[in-house]
Amino acid sequence: MFIQKKIQTALLLLFTCIILTACSDQAKPDAKAEEETTEKAKEQKADETASATDEIPKASLELEGMIAQKSGKLVGQHMAPEVEAAETKNFWTYHNFYEDTFEPIMQEELSNYFLENNELDADQIYDYLVYQLGSGQYHSFYDQLASYDHGYEMPELPDGKDEIEVAKARKTNIVILMDASGSMKAEVAGGVKMALAKEAIEAFTSELEDDVHVSLLAYGHKGRGVESEKELSCSSIDEVYPLGAYEETAFHEAMDSFQASGWTPLAGAMEKAGELLSSYGNEKYRNIVYIVSDGIETCGGDPIAAAKKLHEGNIEAKVNIIGFDVDDEGQNQLREAAEAGGGKYATVRDKSGFEDVLLKKWKPSLMQVWSQQGVTLGKLVDQMTELQDIYGPLSNLSDREAIRINGAARFLRGEGLISEEAAQHVMDRVEEMKELRGNHFRGLYDEKSAEAKQARDEIDAAVQAWKDKWYEELEKE
Repeated sequence: MFIQKKIQTALLLLFTCIILTACSDQAKPDAKAEEETTEKAKEQKADETASATDEIPKASLELEGMIAQKSGKLVGQHMAPEVEAAETKNFWTYHNFYEDTFEPIMQEELSNYFLENNELDADQIYDYLVYQLGSGQYHSFYDQLASYDHGYEMPELPDGKDEIEVAKARKTNIVILMDASGSMKAEVAGGVKMALAKEAIEAFTSELEDDVHVSLLAYGHKGRGVESEKELSCSSIDEVYPLGAYEETAFHEAMDSFQASGWTPLAGAMEKAGELLSSYGNEKYRNIVYIVSDGIETCGGDPIAAAKKLHEGNIEAKVNIIGFDVDDEGQNQLREAAEAGGGKYATVRDKSGFEDVLLKKWKPSLMQVWSQQGVTLGKLVDQMTELQDIYGPLSNLSDREAIRINGAARFLRGEGLISEEAAQHVMDRVEEMKELRGNHFRGLYDEKSAEAKQARDEIDAAVQAWKDKWYEELEKE
């Protein structure tokens, strides 16, 4: 009995040890398993950070990329383009909106994001802030600045007395070709394209000299822009105001006689203009054709060849073309046509652009020999204002983007959401990019200003030399 109890006790102790050993093994996983678990956690955290940053595009550090960048997400959603680019003289328009409305939205968005994404490095932080706060308007103003034309033209300065008398005797004919295709129904800043074009042309013709003769042709104003009515529309080129002296009421009625409707027979309209001017040779007449179009030829004609024929024929017409809210393909074709026609091309986007081209740059100055002037003060002021109106907003956009991102970096640093070192890295890069943009924009502005000044100086010098010469000749008589 005693032996049996000892055996039972030994078995109980053995069983207890086995259980305790098993429990001990479960409580202490091996080192390899523990290491694998730690690595998986790190990988999961890295994947989460990568997922957050994968959606953020890399901010460009080159000029071309910055100019082409899209508007920051928050800027695009909450800030009107005209507010972001407000003129310096209207500083409070931007400043008040930024402080009262935009900044609280920005801070809330940034706080939420960086609370969840606190593993970003300094470059990723900069990328994210550009993604949210960058300007998307650089390209619009930059393209205008890069293609800016001061509009100064050397006046006609006859070389001999006979040429002076001929110039005084020459009459001026102006033929206006008005695109009435269906796309002119579209709206741009300020209203419907057709209405704005008509208004600008009426203002232009009302300021012509009394002895200038004018004609108005509408083209593409019949039929609709569908294939079944293409033939009708492409053959619709009508002289709605016959070549003659300008009479306000009659010209206005002619303007009201057609509306935007069909296709674009641009070459055909030029050929019609050539027919109208065929009996007005360049010895006695100065012939100018003005074309308003919002797109390319759609009736199979060749506008470049038609413009060249107008210019190189006996009438020697100068072909000036205004592209109204035209895409890149249309601009290329219209510019080539204007060059072939010995004239100028200009792109306008709205009513004020139309008025600048027609009333300030392209209004024909008749040969008034004895009152010939160089570049007048009025033209100088207009030119300088126009250039500043392009450069000013471009410079403001760059400065304000920098202010927004610097402000965001300081806010995040103050909230403890990014480190001091990361914030400083971001702000250093902001200043570097701002300086890169600013130096280039200012350099381009100075270049355009210098071109305008050189043209003014050359015109003024040529006119003064011409005057001096002929005053001296006349005094001899």
